[in-house]
Amino acid sequence: MERLSAVLEGRQPDRPPVSFWYHFAAGCAAGEAAVDAHVRHIETYDLDFLKIMDDNRYPRIGLRDGVISSVEDLEKLSVLEGDEDRFALQLELIDALVRRYRGEFRMITTVFNSWTVLRQMTSQESGQHKPPVLGPTGDPRDAVLSGFLREAPEALSLALDTITQSLVKFVRNCLDAGADGIFFSVRDDWVDAPGNGEDTYDRMVKPGDLKILEAVQSGTFNMLHVCGQAIDFERFGRYPVHAVNWADRYAGPSIASVANWMKPAICAGLDNLGTMATGSPEDCEKEAVDALQQAGNRPMVLAPGCTFDPATVPPENLHAIRRSVEGSSRD
Repeated sequence: MERLSAVLEGRQPDRPPVSFWYHFAAGCAAGEAAVDAHVRHIETYDLDFLKIMDDNRYPRIGLRDGVISSVEDLEKLSVLEGDEDRFALQLELIDALVRRYRGEFRMITTVFNSWTVLRQMTSQESGQHKPPVLGPTGDPRDAVLSGFLREAPEALSLALDTITQSLVKFVRNCLDAGADGIFFSVRDDWVDAPGNGEDTYDRMVKPGDLKILEAVQSGTFNMLHVCGQAIDFERFGRYPVHAVNWADRYAGPSIASVANWMKPAICAGLDNLGTMATGSPEDCEKEAVDALQQAGNRPMVLAPGCTFDPATVPPENLHAIRRSVEGSSRD
């Protein structure tokens, strides 16, 4: 707790905090299985904070087959109370972990922004969660949202606002359940894509982002996760959060290029798609040291740019990352 507090306050801790995360098996989204998965993860690697995974995605209430495929489906969305259906499962998970670890380290729960939630809801759920794909992918979910944007922008805007209002209630419930804050995932390359028009993110998505963040301002540790390859990273670097996490290695910008201007704490440095998966333990340690050197005199949190794939990342590399911060105090 003290180590992370030091970084958030701009002070050098005894050593840099470190954490990393991945999506657990499909059967570990809720209940005791989810609690056990989180416990094994944080205790195996002795991490400095816990990102509570949220595979209990936004409730698909009132939708035929649970999928949004038409403008009429957008209009079926209603404001939720933030404690029903799958929201309840996530709140139960937070409560169980808080009761087990309260006061030992900070815990933040994953929340996706309204555009990402709506994008997820335009297809059936696969139950599989993998690290992000960069660049144009031809994902049909993006085509659906682009179609709504062209054909029914007002209905799309209303749907996004409805989801935002529901998420505002949900994140407040997360804090009430004991979470220290949220790990808020945003991504602008899906929104400001060619053909969607200029300033779409700032016009249609950013206002909702800020409403959700305003709802958790009483939290002590809110982290913004900039997923993918940001089109306008500076916009996100000025969001009202305690820390920003992004893929500095393969998406950019580098730690060195933001260290002098970004106010929130830096949480980055590890390549979850490259070095962690294909490098040696020594490579992982070198990458960690390089990240700290890029930050210079500025304290930072060492972490990957996104989730890693446990099928490709050896546990030896994760242990090496954890070892790399020992003796790394720069007092």
